[in-house]
Formats: sequence, C-alpha cells, structure tokens
Amino acid sequence: MAYSGEEALGLVETRGMVPAIQAVDVMCKAADVVLVSYENMGSGLVTVMVKGDVAAVRSAVEKGAAAAAAIGEMVAAHVIPRPISRVGKIVSRHDIDN
Repeated sequence: MAYSGEEALGLVETRGMVPAIQAVDVMCKAADVVLVSYENMGSGLVTVMVKGDVAAVRSAVEKGAAAAAAIGEMVAAHVIPRPISRVGKIVSRHDIDN
C-alpha cells in the first residue's frame, strides 16, 4: 500500500515474525488502519507499519503492541501523527504491494 505521508503512521517492532503478524492482525481488526509495509531489520527484528487517521493509528498501535508482547518480544512502538513527506518516500521503499 503506497504511503505519501499524509496520514498518521504507526510502527510496531518485534523480535520475530510471529509477534509482528499478530500485531498487524490485531491492529487491522481493532481500528480503521491499513497495513503499509513491513521490514525485516536483521537480528530477528521485524517492523510493521500501518496508516490511518491519528486516533485510529494510536489505538491500533497500542492494541497491536500489547498483542505482540503477549506472545513474544515487543521491542518498540511509535505513532507519528503527521510525518513529513520524505518519511513517506522511506516507507514506500518497503511497500507491501511492490
């Protein structure tokens, strides 16, 4: 899903793919957000990114981080309410549709 930086961006980073998939599943079911991309960072770290309006992304990240922590290691979670457009270019490099 393309991301241009116009919506809030939510990130959850886990150690391992299973907690990352759990986080995305919960985030997309808990709020009106869309999966933008994921990235294997190395050393087992996986970052998943969602977009949507600020309130939805905040809620989704909170619930997704809790879900990831319940079954594995949740490393970091963060919401960027209105990132600059250049952030969109970075995120789009790892677009799930590419």
